[in-house]
Amino acid sequence: MSGHSKWATIKRKKAATDQKRGNLFTKLVKEITIAAKMGGGDVNGNPRLRLAVDTARANSMPMDNIQRAIKKGTGELEGAMYEEITYEGYGPGGIAIIIETATDNRNRTVADIRHMMSRNGGSLGESGSVSWMFQRKGSVDVLKSAASEDQLLELLLDAGLEELEAGEEEYYTVLTDVRELESVKKALEAAGIAYENAKIDLLPDTYVELDGDDARKAIKLIDALESGDDAQVVYSNMEISENALESLED
Repeated sequence: MSGHSKWATIKRKKAATDQKRGNLFTKLVKEITIAAKMGGGDVNGNPRLRLAVDTARANSMPMDNIQRAIKKGTGELEGAMYEEITYEGYGPGGIAIIIETATDNRNRTVADIRHMMSRNGGSLGESGSVSWMFQRKGSVDVLKSAASEDQLLELLLDAGLEELEAGEEEYYTVLTDVRELESVKKALEAAGIAYENAKIDLLPDTYVELDGDDARKAIKLIDALESGDDAQVVYSNMEISENALESLED
């Protein structure tokens, strides 16, 4: 499995200031609600819920909002009931795209996604058409200033570390089996090492590099999909050429 793409790094930085991320709380509430519905409202007995709550708290969501979302999931409070639906398809340059949604109206959601895909040079595929190109992994970012590579390897190998990506950015990315993500988080916390962006990720086995018009169209498509009311996460195997990256950063 190849490492995170440069475009993934750009997206991480972009998300911190992008005003289109104003719907972040909505996505977090949906994830908490679904997690509580599927596994119960106890964060200690529901790893998915604990991860969702940790993510919400890291993004400054008030505890009242978190508790209401949990109670909606467990049925203690009334509220919209969401179902998870995953869509697969292709974008400009033949890139693979996976859109994970949480919706209370699947007909609306599929119509919206199909419209966004067709307007931006993409197309929906059948279930399984591209998901075989991806692996689901636990992922945690650790600032290089917080620990050395040797420290992380020594600390996390027994906790479930599968791969440690150093790259040229300011973060190490810790990759692990999904079932070991909580163990890795606890090991970092016990050692006093701060981390960010602990999540379940879908990582492509290989990337498709785009340049020029295809790169611009693909970025526009993914931005549109991510801004959709029902989209939770959008994954792709897009890589951006050095020339295209330079034009983005100008």
